Amino acid sequence: MISGVYTVDELQQAIRTEPKRWRPLVFTNGCFDLLHAGHVRYLQAAKMLGRSLVIGLNSDESVRTIKPQAAGKPPRPIVPEDQRAEVLAALKPVDGVVMFHEKTASELVAALQPDVYVKGGDYNLVTLPEAAVVQAYGGRVEFVQIEVPSSTSAIVERILAGRGDRV
Repeated sequence: MISGVYTVDELQQAIRTEPKRWRPLVFTNGCFDLLHAGHVRYLQAAKMLGRSLVIGLNSDESVRTIKPQAAGKPPRPIVPEDQRAEVLAALKPVDGVVMFHEKTASELVAALQPDVYVKGGDYNLVTLPEAAVVQAYGGRVEFVQIEVPSSTSAIVERILAGRGDRV
């Protein structure tokens, strides 16, 4: 086991055993393929909303579902799930990483019931599938503005085009 990477059951047990370490729990989720400064700043901002920050990480299978391979493009994710989990778990603001295999993190959010659910400012309550789950148990949804407009897809496009310009 990689330090900081949990199964759902392990994380639920840890939260029950040490609530003062984990609560208020902040949760976010994503693919986090080819980690960049935008990801890091986003996670730093999310961590400021509670005591601990847990990331729900899309498994390779889940990423392939939401980001199918386009003609002439490499399959996603670029970085395998175990490596993405290890890198995320090593980041200073991150207290835990838990993998999920579904298209959305709704089941994971329902299982962990974070106090605060965070997503980037490019989402809203209508476009966020997990929002209804969070609201149903009385949690709070927060949106963090994106400070560094970058994306893994844009980085991949730049690499494939052989461009040296910055994203």
